[in-house]
Amino acid sequence: MKTLYIVRHAKSSWDDPLLDDFSRPLNERGKRDAPKMAKRLKEKRIVPDLMLTSPARRAKSTCKRMAEIFGYEDDKIKTERDLYLASENTILEVVRSVKDKYNSLILFGHNPGLTAFVNAIGKQQFYNVPTCGVAAFELRIDSWKALNYGDGNLLFYDFPKNKKNSQ
Repeated sequence: MKTLYIVRHAKSSWDDPLLDDFSRPLNERGKRDAPKMAKRLKEKRIVPDLMLTSPARRAKSTCKRMAEIFGYEDDKIKTERDLYLASENTILEVVRSVKDKYNSLILFGHNPGLTAFVNAIGKQQFYNVPTCGVAAFELRIDSWKALNYGDGNLLFYDFPKNKKNSQ
């Protein structure tokens, strides 16, 4: 059995119009939301075996802020170039390439591919995974290579403005 947590990067800043998309940092809300969501995950006793992120600044920053809450060491975070603005098919291929020694994966990426992947993996219809939103899936597979669309059983879906989980 494998568990997959899919996280959209936290809210990014558009303050510098000359900055390219890849280099955009988190804005103040994003800097608050990432640890907030990590605390919610930690309360559920989630401990990631692997944290895998897009190399874009906003995704890496989200991942690092969450890793700090988990006590996950920065040097253990893996960066995957193909996750930057990836399609759902590319995300599937990235997940399939994860080593089987990892049973619990937290993946950080971008829309629109991330929402499409979440919908395809678990057969639900979320209109949009919001910034710093998390979709968690139980996967009845023994190997990441075996993952196919529709294999995910949605464990929970959460996001920073979710009133049900706000404190």
